[in-house]
Amino acid sequence: MCAKAERRTRLMYRTLIRRGRPGEVKGFGPRRFTALLDAAHAQLGGSIVLVWDNDRRHLSAVMRAAVEARPWLTVFRLPAYAPELNPAEMGWSQCGLRRIVRS
Repeated sequence: MCAKAERRTRLMYRTLIRRGRPGEVKGFGPRRFTALLDAAHAQLGGSIVLVWDNDRRHLSAVMRAAVEARPWLTVFRLPAYAPELNPAEMGWSQCGLRRIVRS
């Protein structure tokens, strides 16, 4: 979700359709994450503050380097398990599913 002072709040997202074909991409990797961030930056035209959970893809050395290479990007990481801070955690609990958190 993107919020800018005195502007309309926006939801920016990209979907990845997976059909289970051999060799098909299974999820967002560093290349797709950085492309999304770059596109958001271009569209919003300003600095971005990103709040991330501790998904292993967000913590990789490649992503750390990508974040450091973008001076307009500030990243805050949520604690390992904080349902009160991360709405997605509450959504999983409502679905009867649990996200597996490994330390």
